[in-house]
This record gives sequence, structure tokens and C-alpha cells, in this order.
Amino acid sequence: MNIVDPIREKEYINAVKRVLNESDTRNLLLFLLGINTGLRVSDLLRLKVKDVKDKDSVQIREKKTKKTKKFPIPKEIRIFISEYVERKPLSRYLFKSRKSNKPITRVQAYRIIKEACRVLGLDHTGTHSLRKTFGYHFYKQTKDIALLQKILNHSSQDITLRYIGVTQEIIDDNLKMFAL
Repeated sequence: MNIVDPIREKEYINAVKRVLNESDTRNLLLFLLGINTGLRVSDLLRLKVKDVKDKDSVQIREKKTKKTKKFPIPKEIRIFISEYVERKPLSRYLFKSRKSNKPITRVQAYRIIKEACRVLGLDHTGTHSLRKTFGYHFYKQTKDIALLQKILNHSSQDITLRYIGVTQEIIDDNLKMFAL
């Protein structure tokens, strides 16, 4: 099993957005929803147009945990979704394969994200990097590890910190700046 990292620098997040925007708006939407909701790729790929069209939030049943999860869609993403789904049938998968009426596979989603990151020289990335990127930046912005633990459905804060890549280096950097 390959371990993937979050994308920590916002410059790289923006660069991945540019790369994906040049290839396909579907692929860009996959990235945007992944980094802004923290959903697993297996849950993202099951979304249909009817699940997101004209909605402020989405409620799903997580494939892995079988728990119901409701998440808001950020305003900027709602605008993008509105344009993306404008003429698409409600029953269509949001991330429809070009080869069938089914969604793209997890493997294809992995290839899309991995290739966009590879172009930029980002290693240790994959579809799970989207969820980890959400977690990392949510924590950096809010410093609320308990809430992030709940959002990600982790059993402990230690798991959540390790999951989002809060390493000894980051701890050391913050301790260097700390003084009473």
C-alpha cells in the first residue's frame, strides 16, 4: 500500500487546479469537491447530478462507514457545479466515464489526480491526497482537531494528526515560534 500525503502548499493546490482545468472540467470538479469536502473518492464517484444541482449541501451514506453524512458545498464550488451540470440529466453520474453511463473508476480517478500532481513534481499523491489535503488545511485554518476527527470519522485525535501529516518537523517549527 502506498502512503500518500496532503498537498500542503496552496500554490501547488492552485497549480493542480490549473493543470486539471486544462484537461477536463470533470477532473477539476473531482479535485475541487475532494479538497473542499473531505469525502472519500468512493463517495465522490457515486454522486449524481441530482445530488448537487441547485443544492447548498449534500447528504450521502458513506460507503465505508455506512454512516449518513451531510456536508455543505462552498459557494465557489456551487457556482462551478451549476455551470458544469447545466444541461446534464439529473440521473447522470457527476463523474461519468466517457466509455459508459457509469462513473469513472477509482483507478481512473487515481490516474487523473496522480498525473496532474506528477506534472508539477508532486510525489506521494493520489486520490486519498484530496481527503488528506482537506484535513490538513481544515486543521491549519481552525486548529480544531476534535472537530476534524469527527468530520473524518476517526477514533482518536492521534490518528487524525498522523493522517493529515502533522509530522515532527511541523511540531518542531511551531515549538520554535512558541514562547511565554
